[in-house]
Amino acid sequence: MNNIFPTTRLPLQDGDLLAAVDLGSNSFHMVVARYVLGQLRTVDRLRETVRMAEGLDRKGGLAPEVRQRALDCLSRFGQRIRDVPPQHVRAIATNTVRRLAAPQSFLMPAESALGHAIEVVSGREEARLIYLGIAHAQPSKPGERRLVIDIGGGSTECIIGSGFEAIERESLQVGCIATTRRFFENGKLSKKKWRDALTEVSAEFQQFAGTYRALGWQEALGSSGTNKAIGEICAAMKLTKGAVTAEALPLLRDRLLQADRIDAIELPGLSADRRSVIAGGILILEAAFNVLGLQRMAISKAAMREGVLYDMLGRGGADDPRDAAVKALVKRYGIDEQQSARVEATMQRLFDQVAKAWQLDADDRLMLIRAARLHELGLVIAHSQYHVHSSYVIENSDISGFSRQQQQFLAALVRTHRRGIPKNAFEALPDRLLAAVRRSSALLRLAVLLHRAHESDPIPQLDAHADGNTLTLTVSKRWLESRPLVRADLEGEPQDMAGLGIALRLLAA
Repeated sequence: MNNIFPTTRLPLQDGDLLAAVDLGSNSFHMVVARYVLGQLRTVDRLRETVRMAEGLDRKGGLAPEVRQRALDCLSRFGQRIRDVPPQHVRAIATNTVRRLAAPQSFLMPAESALGHAIEVVSGREEARLIYLGIAHAQPSKPGERRLVIDIGGGSTECIIGSGFEAIERESLQVGCIATTRRFFENGKLSKKKWRDALTEVSAEFQQFAGTYRALGWQEALGSSGTNKAIGEICAAMKLTKGAVTAEALPLLRDRLLQADRIDAIELPGLSADRRSVIAGGILILEAAFNVLGLQRMAISKAAMREGVLYDMLGRGGADDPRDAAVKALVKRYGIDEQQSARVEATMQRLFDQVAKAWQLDADDRLMLIRAARLHELGLVIAHSQYHVHSSYVIENSDISGFSRQQQQFLAALVRTHRRGIPKNAFEALPDRLLAAVRRSSALLRLAVLLHRAHESDPIPQLDAHADGNTLTLTVSKRWLESRPLVRADLEGEPQDMAGLGIALRLLAA
């Protein structure tokens, strides 16, 4: 059963360049690395303070000046990676873009500025990537668990992991910019405001504190710029040698609250560009220490961008986390693997015949393979409208390794693999993906339809030809005549497939 879902990949070549771009809520980062002898060697780093979260209003709008600041930064990043192949670049957008009311209005010009696609990831996927970067940069002892806390501009991720695996992942809607703006909106500081804010932020950590403390950890690590800045302040105040401790934090907080306004904060080792957001960062960390019972947290130099690079390394080999995630879903929902394998084989047979004409690539093939494996997921809920249930679960679950757009792409394929095509089936996807998802859906529909009887007999003749948006399918006449139900379904398929913008012609030979 282990080889029922074989997957082929194109490995990375020695000397290939890879680039990871992190569109954080506070800063944008880019790391360029070279793949050499199975390892990654960093060749360039870029960082710019963009403060996307500062421009986010309560209705999910983005201030024009902040939007332009972000686009200008991405344009500069794009110049540096202009010659890196698209399949070797991953750009990840996090909390602020997740919260935009109309993300495509930002993503479309942002992708043009960068010259590469931008993926929006969920908070838990962000947490997985953060942990992956730290685990590779600072390997732990076998069997040891570690707690990682990453304070970003718009959110804070908390992860317990062992080795390279993230065991527990949480993403909280508290970040250094968002928290500073929320509790000290007028720029004024006071002990009362701090106490009130600490109570509210602590409640966020209390939601999962019991689970985390029961699981336990041997080491705590902080990542990203805010934790690094707090560690540097602790060192400059001679409270620690760069770590953050339960004894140092109250002294740091009291020193900060000697100022009555944000712009008057004076802390040793604090850079000017961090002054406006450091209060929120220290507040979040104090809440984490109190609720989780932390005594000491070391600072890691790695962060999500390094995790993205190593994730790409896994995707280039046999360790693509998306495969493990799909296998887990197959097991959890008791999907019929034999039927999925039949659908997958026929889908790939069709794909190979039309991929060139329809400009479908290796990534489209992989998404179709995953859709074939998961298309019957909803049967565990109900047979009626099972494709709708399947799509809902896929789109709204936290699936390791998948960006939001990838999950939406996969959910759209599963949603449209049978019955009529809803007018809003693809509205969540950017325009650049529409042709691929519509054409991929047509192939999955045909593969599912041809295997409706769940029989194991091979299909003797199956020829597909694509010309623009016209798809011609030739099937064995004798085979069809012995399967009247399949024939009836095929005869009705051209009308349904028109909803994909594809004209289907059927021939029997």
